[in-house]
Amino acid sequence: MTTTPSSIGRQGTYAGPVSRLCALVLDVVIAWYSLIFLGAGITFAVRVTTNRTVSISHLRITTAIAVVIWFTFYFTYQWALSGKTLGMAILGLRVVSFDGGPLTKRAALLRTIALPISILTLGSFGIVFTRRHRGLHDAIARTCVVYDWDARAARLRWLATRNTENQSNEPLA
Repeated sequence: MTTTPSSIGRQGTYAGPVSRLCALVLDVVIAWYSLIFLGAGITFAVRVTTNRTVSISHLRITTAIAVVIWFTFYFTYQWALSGKTLGMAILGLRVVSFDGGPLTKRAALLRTIALPISILTLGSFGIVFTRRHRGLHDAIARTCVVYDWDARAARLRWLATRNTENQSNEPLA
């Protein structure tokens, strides 16, 4: 019996559009709530130290700039550091360079800048309709998204810990 790559696991294959969309939604939610938490912390620190209240409604331009900077930092830093964001890590995805190597800092920044352009110009249709599931932002940064979670290895680890637990629970004769 020969083993095919699909029977071994999905690791290393191109990630599908649903997985990528779910990871993006998770990342937007995580980034947004972390920004709200950070803003609340800054507001609290300003109120405690200066005894003044800061209102975001009066600082619309500053708030918009802060949102852009935070989202750029959120995505670029995580992609440059590990090739995946928190949402991608939860769903078992990783961004790699087109040749399969690790992502460079430059490619991470290019991908971050091109992502909203890709979404706004419908450049993300390539994710749905091409074999490699690459969007415009992937083409610009020369990246692709692959599955990074090896289900077979995780099952083997689970079985190994289960067997160890069963052996330790058996009475000694």
